[in-house]
Amino acid sequence: MSDDRSVDLTEGRLLVPLLVLSGPIVASQLLQVSYNLIDTYFVGRLGADAVAALGFALPFAFLMISLGSGLTVAGTVLVAQHKGAGNEEKVARVAGQTITFVSITSVLLAAIGYVLAPVLLPYIGTDPGTATHRMAVEYTRTIFLGVVFMFGFFIFQAILRGWGDTRTPLYLMVLSVSINIVLDPFLILGFENNPLFEWAGLLDLQADLLAATGFTGYGVQGAAIATVFSRGVGAAIGFWLLFTGRVGIDLSFADLKPEMAVVRKILDVGGPSGLERGADSLAYTGMTALVGLVSADAVAAYGIGNRINTLVYLPAVGLAQGTETAVGQNLGAGKQGRARKAVLLSSGIIFAVLAVFSVLAFVFAETIVSIFIEGEGAEIVVEKGTDYFKIIGPTYVFMGLFQVLNAGFRGAGSTRTAFIFSVLAQWGLRIPPTLVFITILAMGATGVWWGIAFSHVAAAIVVAAWFLVGDWDQSVIEEDEDTSRDGGAEGTVNAAE
Repeated sequence: MSDDRSVDLTEGRLLVPLLVLSGPIVASQLLQVSYNLIDTYFVGRLGADAVAALGFALPFAFLMISLGSGLTVAGTVLVAQHKGAGNEEKVARVAGQTITFVSITSVLLAAIGYVLAPVLLPYIGTDPGTATHRMAVEYTRTIFLGVVFMFGFFIFQAILRGWGDTRTPLYLMVLSVSINIVLDPFLILGFENNPLFEWAGLLDLQADLLAATGFTGYGVQGAAIATVFSRGVGAAIGFWLLFTGRVGIDLSFADLKPEMAVVRKILDVGGPSGLERGADSLAYTGMTALVGLVSADAVAAYGIGNRINTLVYLPAVGLAQGTETAVGQNLGAGKQGRARKAVLLSSGIIFAVLAVFSVLAFVFAETIVSIFIEGEGAEIVVEKGTDYFKIIGPTYVFMGLFQVLNAGFRGAGSTRTAFIFSVLAQWGLRIPPTLVFITILAMGATGVWWGIAFSHVAAAIVVAAWFLVGDWDQSVIEEDEDTSRDGGAEGTVNAAE
């Protein structure tokens, strides 16, 4: 039984299908943010040290998310271009090879990350003799153990996104987040200081359960356990849907057998995207280290600020991923003008949406930060976090435009171009100015916030210039001589730049 919810963006009006495709992606990305926001809220009840530990561990969690989403870009691009070109019989093979390659990669990354976590964390500011370091190690190692489940869910999302179905992944994301919400307070706090009992008026029951079990939760590590388990459930259901043909793709276990030609194509398209996301994550780690030079309070403010910032960032990424599919399908169908139009429409949408976010972040800066921190040391963290939003908030529009325009390059298969611009944005336009602001100019945490704001504006200007004058839209599917648009012999994807 098939329940194919895919959207075809190669025919008819473009705006409505693009919104139909991108809407669930944006919703999924907002739910993705809730993992971090919910974790931060409940961990915040443990004090500033616990929040700082989460801040130090976040770059490694972000690294896994970045690599997973980057490597699976190949699945989205190749599936989208094959579908747009009418090569639907090749979609299952590309999907199967993506599952095999990314799954093997995830096992290797998990092993390396688990072993190196205690060694790497001090390089971004933790002191091995402190409770903050211990909690950061526990959280990071648990996240690495769950990388296979995390990547599995990303694979399912990427394949379905290229196919044009974004609603099914949204439904699974809702389920996964719901599980996380239920588990978080109990695994982090146990029956001690758990706000759920207070909200429900069950303080006597809380006291009885605490006396009977003595369970006070796993602290920061509990947040990681909840996240890993909830993602694992989503990944398991997603693969079941793929292999039973319930989402319109006829995938079999035979498609998992490695085929070097397809794997090389996945590496050619997905490799630069994986490097792009990895470089972004390492840049975030570098920024965390720079903030660590300022103070632990600045790190806590940076961690909270980035979680809220992600609330704005991920809707832009969600719309960008819809743009990748739209560009891929239309270039596969040989419709370059329509592909460019899709990018322009997405840019207009994200401009309007993030203009609202910019105003809200600036006006309610202090209120937003105060929600996520209490106890000893909270006042100074709130002060620094408020400055974060008042400086960075007005630049959200530029950040969104950069994401959408760069996504157009990825959808075309020009992933090397997208990689170059991402590296330039982070390592050329963000870290060097920030280093100058906090060392030579001695601006403290404010220097970090101004460095980020500058990079948002400068990167958007550079990528917009290339969108207008570059030949990024030349990457389309080339058919073999005896292959037609309606079917026939197998063609190959040309992802050359």
